Amino acid sequence: MMLLIAGLILFIGVHSFRIFADSLRERLITRYGEKAWKGIYSLVSLLGFALIIWGYGLARAEPVYLWNPPIWTHWVALPFTWLAFVLLAAANIPRNHFKQRLGHPMYAGVKIWAFAHLISNGRLEDVLLFGLFLAWAIAGFAVSRRRDRHLGTRYPEGTLRGTGICLVAGTLVWALFAFVLHRWLFGVSPL
Repeated sequence: MMLLIAGLILFIGVHSFRIFADSLRERLITRYGEKAWKGIYSLVSLLGFALIIWGYGLARAEPVYLWNPPIWTHWVALPFTWLAFVLLAAANIPRNHFKQRLGHPMYAGVKIWAFAHLISNGRLEDVLLFGLFLAWAIAGFAVSRRRDRHLGTRYPEGTLRGTGICLVAGTLVWALFAFVLHRWLFGVSPL
């Protein structure tokens, strides 16, 4: 469990600079340069991500059950994860209605993804992993929306084309995960 916790601290920690220490982030970028910042950021992220995967795998070998979720939560999680993938796509596809409306669809997608996994899993490692991602996404969304209001940030008007691309891309990646990658990567088929 310690590897999972260490990975979460590294990964979530480095991804939280913009949320909790934006001025420190700016000072570090000014002092060391944007390339150095991005390099260190990427290395710490990759190390954290690797530790999360390794630690989660080890924790699943000796699970600590907190509750046994009802079977219906499994089926409820499927449409939630689909929506999460659509929102993650929306974060990277220009001129879509999701980004226009939410401003930060990646945080919204991570919130929904984490919530879906929390309701359908009852082990301690699941609560740590998905609970921390949920808390991070809630904080990130709130801080980013507040920053947008303070700066008067407006996102480009969404188009049907941009929104349609989000729906198709998100659905395709979700289907790839649901039908193939989830079982291959995590040993569990969501379908």
